[in-house]
Amino acid sequence: MTDTVKSAFFEEKQYLGYNKFNLSIRSTVAVFCFLSAFYADPNDPNAELFLVIGVLIMVLSIALIFVLHLHTRLENNSLEISGFWNSRKVKVDLENIVACEKARYSKFLLNRPVYNLHLKGKVRFFTRGNDAVRLTDKDGLIYVIGSQRAEELSLIINKEINQ
Repeated sequence: MTDTVKSAFFEEKQYLGYNKFNLSIRSTVAVFCFLSAFYADPNDPNAELFLVIGVLIMVLSIALIFVLHLHTRLENNSLEISGFWNSRKVKVDLENIVACEKARYSKFLLNRPVYNLHLKGKVRFFTRGNDAVRLTDKDGLIYVIGSQRAEELSLIINKEINQ
């Protein structure tokens, strides 16, 4: 009996804790808590509360580094994107794609992580970074997929759709 294993042409995992937008908010709040605890009156019971909240925020930030937000996989002429535990998988058939290009995800420095966000004729997937792959299907729907390896992903997709 032969065991056939389907190998992925491309696979990338992006974790929620690395998003610059949320990381900057958590860090700012934690620093505010630590400074409030430091400058508070020593007899004030809220000083200890601020210190505990600051430590909890830092522990949460470390824990979010291990939470998978996007799992992008290119296999069997389709691009499959899966997200959080209960989110639906999105499968894009590459036979319907007419254009693929590497692009900048957004002109903003800080972007919120999104999964399957339908807005203004675009479907967005993003966790972190600046680059993205922009796919256009036959119906004119645009998929914007944020990736740390956008150059590699766009080359592989262009190779697949031009066969």
